[in-house]
Amino acid sequence: MEEALVLFDKNGFHGVTVSEIVAQTGTSKGGFYHHFYSKDELLFVIHDTFITYALEQAMIANKTYFVPTQKLQTIVKEFVKTFDLYKPYISVFYQEDIYLKYEYEWRIREKRDSFKQIIIEVLKEGQETGEFRDRIPVDMTAMAILGMVNWTYKWYQPSGAMSIDDIGSVYVDLILHAVLKPDSLTESTYQDLLLASVKKDLDG
Repeated sequence: MEEALVLFDKNGFHGVTVSEIVAQTGTSKGGFYHHFYSKDELLFVIHDTFITYALEQAMIANKTYFVPTQKLQTIVKEFVKTFDLYKPYISVFYQEDIYLKYEYEWRIREKRDSFKQIIIEVLKEGQETGEFRDRIPVDMTAMAILGMVNWTYKWYQPSGAMSIDDIGSVYVDLILHAVLKPDSLTESTYQDLLLASVKKDLDG
């Protein structure tokens, strides 16, 4: 799968054959088809790997924390880490997702929708507990968060000046300043959550 990622990224999904994949890995077509039903299934597994990770981390955060602000902070930071852990997977995903067959596409879309729904529910919970601003539309806010973080794949470089944790901290700071009520921002509990995330990473 790792060799296929390199080939797909370089030549595109349709520009790579199973023969080229097995030649690159020094295996056989029999070995390939032992693990994957087809090249289409391989593309699905590449997509599914990082989406499953992001969803699982969001579910863990949702169950672990009781304070919506902590939930949102953790979900965002773990989501950002995905772009470091699975950078080649995500690069291929955005280049080749249009070639994903329907029977695989709906399974990916289902997980993406579940991830988005967790964020929506956390935002609603924050409004109900009085932590988050009442007037922000949760659906649009969730999409804004996803859009901002998803764009990381276009510019993030592991060798860049900021680590992936630094980037996650900046995103958390921006998002919490956008969703927390003004009076929540001044409370020490939320200040600790907000500042600890950024200062710990950016100040070393």
